[in-house]
Amino acid sequence: MVRTTFSGREIVKALTRHKFEPAGRTGSHVQLRYEHPETDEVRMVTVPMKSDIPTGTLQSIAKQSGAKDFHSWCEWVQETL
Repeated sequence: MVRTTFSGREIVKALTRHKFEPAGRTGSHVQLRYEHPETDEVRMVTVPMKSDIPTGTLQSIAKQSGAKDFHSWCEWVQETL
């Protein structure tokens, strides 16, 4: 069964393993940046550094990172950790 709850630390860890780079921090939120190597498309993702991120916030993070399907994204994060 796929987990649908993660901590901010876990999300940052998974995204940085896939070429997202830290781009800044504001309070308890970390911004990550990804630039596609072929299209130069830039994605900015904001992750709250909480121990448990609410599902709606995780869905927003998944969308910001380019995911089409939330459950597939959660499975990808789980496998990456």
